[in-house]
This record gives sequence, C-alpha cells and structure tokens, in this order.
Amino acid sequence: MTQLLRVQNFGVSSDGIGAGEHQSLENPFGLDHSGMFAWAGATASWPMRTDPGGSRGLDDYFTRDYPRNIGAEIMGRNKFGPYRGPWKDLEWQGWWGDEPPFHTPVFVMTHHTRPSLTLSDTTFHFVEGDPATVLEQAREAADGKDVRLGGGVTTIRQFLDADLVDTMHVVVSPVTYGSGLRLWESPEELLDRFHLDVVPSPSGVVHHLFWRK
Repeated sequence: MTQLLRVQNFGVSSDGIGAGEHQSLENPFGLDHSGMFAWAGATASWPMRTDPGGSRGLDDYFTRDYPRNIGAEIMGRNKFGPYRGPWKDLEWQGWWGDEPPFHTPVFVMTHHTRPSLTLSDTTFHFVEGDPATVLEQAREAADGKDVRLGGGVTTIRQFLDADLVDTMHVVVSPVTYGSGLRLWESPEELLDRFHLDVVPSPSGVVHHLFWRK
C-alpha cells in the first residue's frame, strides 16, 4: 500500500504568504494570522470549539478530514517553537500545551537535535537530515498510514523542491500581507508536476487541491 506525503489545510494569503519573517513567542506566525484560519474555526468540527453550532459543508469536511489515515507528521523547527540555534534548555515543549493536536509521532527537522519528548499520545522526535531521509523515518513510524507535512512554508518548499509531496490542500484566504514567507507567486507554478482543482467556499476562502501527475 502506498504511503502518501500529504499537505493538509495549509493556509496562505491571496498573495501566497503563509507566515511572517519575524516570528516570536508573542506572535507565532510573525503576522496577524487570524484572517487565514477563521474559516476552520467557524466549522462544527473545529477541535477547539467550546460552544455548539458551527458551519457544515465544504469547510467542515476539510476540518474533519485533517486526521484521516495520518500515522506521522513532519514539521520544521520554526513550527515547533520560536527559538533558533542550540537549545539553551529543554523547557520549551511546543505551542500546544500538554495535549498536542497531532496524536501521532512528529518529526521536527532541526540542525540542533535534542532528546525525544512525549506529551499525551504525541512524541516529538528532533531529527537532522535531508527531506528524503526524514520522510523515510516518518514513514517507518507511520505504520502503513500516510505522513502529513505540517509546515511551515520553508519546510514545504524543501519537500516540493525534492519532489516528495504527493497531495496538497492549500487554503487561500482573502487577505493580503505584501511581504513574508511565500509558498508561491502563483499556484500555476506547480502545474508541471500536479493536477489542480480550485474550489471556492461560501466562507470566502478558496480550496486548492493538488495531486501528483
């Protein structure tokens, strides 16, 4: 059975920007990212919803589909935390508290490794290596299921450049940032390797679905 490498629910602005250049503890995305993720937070299936209700339909389907058949996740160090360089200590355990939302092994790509960290049912492994090597480790841990490539922008670009991504779901929100870390100038840049369906949502976002040719 083929194990896919999947990008899911990854948000960018209308000008292709997924994060700012000046990430900090107070600003994990380096910009006001609320406009990129409002669509998911409004759905009935949003996992952090504390009140009843929420939207159904296309956006809710993608929110609900996020964990389906995922056995491991890969992320860059900048997604795990705001700190750079060697670890000064091991107190930082990610943005997500004691119950991270991944529920799988997570492989954090970094030039500065540290011991693995387990929180609830998620174990973070801090690994150094090229995209193909890290993907091989993640696939072994995924136990036959797919691997999700969680980001950020730089990490997704690395795997795209290595031609390792099988499917990709990118949500383009009607906000413009002007500068920052850019996933693309235009999604058409990827059409040499991927098919593309573009599906507008009533919420105002546009879902871009890529799959390998």
